[in-house]
Amino acid sequence: MKNSLALELGEAFKLKGNQGIGAIFTEEKGIRGFISDIFPNVFVIAGIIMLLLIIGGGIGMIAQAGNPEARQKSQGVVTNAIMGFVIIFAAFWIVQIIQKITGAQILN
Repeated sequence: MKNSLALELGEAFKLKGNQGIGAIFTEEKGIRGFISDIFPNVFVIAGIIMLLLIIGGGIGMIAQAGNPEARQKSQGVVTNAIMGFVIIFAAFWIVQIIQKITGAQILN
């Protein structure tokens, strides 16, 4: 009997086949297939990291409201988290634009 709460890693990470994470990079798929399988998950991981950094920086700004240096440091954490996410998001759109211009299928 299959548990209804069970999580298939291949399904969760949008991997093809039933071979698991170890079979992401194979000679048949090459580097393009590897990037196509990993790339969508990078956004999820980057979003989670950004959320945690923004929450941590926000708590730091609130907790260190009386200390201008610590508040500036926390504000820098929030700013850097947002800038990093924007860079990753821009990379996705640059790849999309290159695909449209060249007609090459970089991501599946």
